[in-house]
Amino acid sequence: MIGIFDSGFGGLIIFKEIEQALPDYDYIYLGDNARAPYGDKSQSVVYDYTKQAVDYLFAQGCQLIILACNTASAEALRKIQQNYESVLGVVRPLAEEASQKTSNKKIAVLGTTSTIDSGAYIRELQNQDQDIEVIQQACPLLVPLIEHDQEQDLMTEDIVEHYIKALKQQNPDTVILGCTHYGCLQDLIQKKFGKDILVLDSGQIIAKKLSEYLQKHKNLVKLSDQPKIIFLTTGDNKKFDKAAEKFLGQAIKSKQINL
Repeated sequence: MIGIFDSGFGGLIIFKEIEQALPDYDYIYLGDNARAPYGDKSQSVVYDYTKQAVDYLFAQGCQLIILACNTASAEALRKIQQNYESVLGVVRPLAEEASQKTSNKKIAVLGTTSTIDSGAYIRELQNQDQDIEVIQQACPLLVPLIEHDQEQDLMTEDIVEHYIKALKQQNPDTVILGCTHYGCLQDLIQKKFGKDILVLDSGQIIAKKLSEYLQKHKNLVKLSDQPKIIFLTTGDNKKFDKAAEKFLGQAIKSKQINL
């Protein structure tokens, strides 16, 4: 069984691509919606919350856990991997892909305040290539807008325009959406950057990288004859189900838990 954890709804975008690419596994998706967003919380709090989720998912029988949350990956993954080998994040796969795609070695990163302040993408990208210039922009308003179903509002378009304006002036050719929620704004962000700048599709990249990882570690997670998917949330499960239908394009029934 594979566990997928996010602070909220955004990881459902990652989960959707993973499940489509790897349908023969059992999955548990856990969203810590009661305590989201993580992007404005301290590193110690993000670590504590993430560890609680990881402990819970392993206790449910998961053999592998994906932190489908950039903030958790940036702030907690290294420390968690000291105790758990079978926990993967999203920062390194996206950094690897961006470093391979860039031509001018200028990569822009949009993320939560916590992810940007952590410097995780700078470290990972420059581990790939020390000549890469990383241009970062914290976007603290985007997650609340997405969580409140305001992606189509003119205000949201104006805010995205504001965040991107300064980045464009520095001429990146590749963009990382350093928050899983931002996948909901992929088309708008691509439009604002223009067709000549590559905005990476995080969900597809993570799914591809996970497929490659499981090919190398074939005995880590068992295949399932009758794959099942369990959705869990620490928040209001009716609210979660309604949002999940938007993210996944299908109705689901989740269970509320406490961590």
